[in-house]
Amino acid sequence: MQKCPGATLFVIVVATGLATWLFSLIISHAVKIIIDENGEASWILRFIFTILGYTTVFLPCYVLIHLSRRHNLHTLGGCQWRLLRLILTGTTSEIVAETDGSVSGTVRPSNSESKSLYKKAISLCYCCVGLQVSYLLWGILQEKIMTREYADGDKTERFTDSQFLVFVNRILAFLFSGIYLLLTHQNIHRTPLYKYSFCSVSNTLSSWCQYEALKFVSFPTQVLAKSAKVIPVMLMGKLVSRAQYKNYEYATAVLISVGMTAFLLGSGGDKKGNNVTTASGALLLCGYLIFDSFTANWQSALFKEHKPSSIQMMCGVNLMSCLFTSASLIQQGGFFYSLSFAARHPIFIMDCLLTAISSALGQLFIFATISKFGPVVFTIIMTVRQGLSILLSCLLYKHHLSEMGILGVFIVFLAIFLRIYYAQQHKKRKLDSTDASASKV
Repeated sequence: MQKCPGATLFVIVVATGLATWLFSLIISHAVKIIIDENGEASWILRFIFTILGYTTVFLPCYVLIHLSRRHNLHTLGGCQWRLLRLILTGTTSEIVAETDGSVSGTVRPSNSESKSLYKKAISLCYCCVGLQVSYLLWGILQEKIMTREYADGDKTERFTDSQFLVFVNRILAFLFSGIYLLLTHQNIHRTPLYKYSFCSVSNTLSSWCQYEALKFVSFPTQVLAKSAKVIPVMLMGKLVSRAQYKNYEYATAVLISVGMTAFLLGSGGDKKGNNVTTASGALLLCGYLIFDSFTANWQSALFKEHKPSSIQMMCGVNLMSCLFTSASLIQQGGFFYSLSFAARHPIFIMDCLLTAISSALGQLFIFATISKFGPVVFTIIMTVRQGLSILLSCLLYKHHLSEMGILGVFIVFLAIFLRIYYAQQHKKRKLDSTDASASKV
């Protein structure tokens, strides 16, 4: 097969990138004429700009991968093709060594049947507590940055660039995971780098929708929407990885969503304006649910197919997220605006750093939970977190909790108990049938 020269490949990729960038600028100016930048629908304008910024990275990478595969360039020797092999095969080595998929330590879960229920319970509690603490802090800081007024003398202003906050969170998480990988021994990485881009885009867009939604809906309304996330996660699981769920899993997912809805409505009805929302806010919350559901299921599929460690997954996803968000920020002038805002309000820098640290720690627990227990268990943990945060608020600040709220708490914990009980019964029946088959043989 005729090889595509490296110089020609480089020229084609760069030309594609420049053409995409130029096209994005033209579309951006055209959309500005149609949509008012200061109206309620201005988030649509920002969303289009964000997608166009991601396209300037995504399209040249697609061309690079397509031509490299077509001409087998990733099989060539030499250090100049190491990056290409990393993108296409997940390793810089010319020959990927086969492994048994096992990882020592606590990086990845063991599939051994001898692993005790006690160890699983300890591991689940560890992930659960880590997720609760890190994301409780992250939620408080997120609301503070997007809703508070930063004072500059007699003038006050709000920070409006959600994309910059996503970028800060991702770059710190990338540095955190990258340094950890350099200092520790890991199994050979075999996940093609480009496969991280799909969940990276959905992950950054879900965070973007979450930040933008706070401009249109109250924080309790956003929490209420998240409480129903377990259902779209299961539906997305069937679509992405063809996952099969038992009837009791569907039933308990519905019960958890119903219970959380009753609890949050019962605990938030005494605050004026909590139920106020807009069409824009509702659309952004729907976008968050869709993108976040895809992210968890795609990551779970990568864990099963390529078996990366949690830290490798974290590093790969955040590397791609940094590329996407930085391209979008450069195109929109977001870096200049955000750094100027930070110069005027030094306290904003501290808020960003604390948000990024809590987000990075939270991501570590997210990848560990998904790799060990799957996306549905992770979503249930995060769903319960919403209720615990509201319950803690009721206990600390003496908020009224109505009968509906108490009923909601009961339904949620009943659903969790039923899910654990039926899961154990199903596992027991499966082991009994396996033993019966083995005895016959």
